[in-house]
Amino acid sequence: MSLLNQVKTGKEAQPPRIMIYGSEGVGKSTFAASAPKPIFIQTEDGLGEIDCAKFPLVGSFDEMMNQLAAVRDEEHEYQTLVIDSLDWMERVIWDRVCADYGVKCIEKADGGYGKGYTHALTYWRQVVKILNEIRAKRAMAIILVAHAKVERFEDPEHPAYDRYTPRLHKAACSLVCEWVDAVLFATRRMRVDSDTGRAAPVGADGGERVLRSNGSPACIAKNRYSLPSEMPLSWASFLDGMKAGGKSN
Repeated sequence: MSLLNQVKTGKEAQPPRIMIYGSEGVGKSTFAASAPKPIFIQTEDGLGEIDCAKFPLVGSFDEMMNQLAAVRDEEHEYQTLVIDSLDWMERVIWDRVCADYGVKCIEKADGGYGKGYTHALTYWRQVVKILNEIRAKRAMAIILVAHAKVERFEDPEHPAYDRYTPRLHKAACSLVCEWVDAVLFATRRMRVDSDTGRAAPVGADGGERVLRSNGSPACIAKNRYSLPSEMPLSWASFLDGMKAGGKSN
């Protein structure tokens, strides 16, 4: 058969792959719990106040992979897989690298000089591989939850500035951001007083919570769905944005 006969045209609907990150308590896990029939892989102990299906707290890389394999291989009715959180999962990966090389610190793995972070990417790729298999076999959406950090960005065209990024090593962050369909920054809408220079929340309950879906000097973000650049922090708003974006394409 000619390879040209295998060429496909048009869109192919696939379950979304999302990373949502932001500061503690902004509502990232609640957003994920609002997705259709979610099940959580817990790498940190923070879901006690959220009514959701969840595996026991992960204790090792192998344990985490066994939980992911169960989602892939066993029969169930879950429609969304959530890893909460990605930065604590990275610590599980680092622990595995440290065990491989008999050291207590990722910086000293394989003689140091950043080699430990390179070896960690091997385990990150194993995670991405099994997430791809879950998405393909079970038609599940994937949501990756992460915390935020402020990082200095050396812009080659402009003076350096600070921006929000996922709290991950830069190599792992690049891998995950490239893989997902949307990187969403969860934050509160703020207003800066022109006289005092102080920021104050806009809205009740500590400020209106929003999702940013397009990158800017303030944060890393992206999406492949033509989402609004900013929307309310809720699963319903995300779905509405996907539907509107699909109609406009």
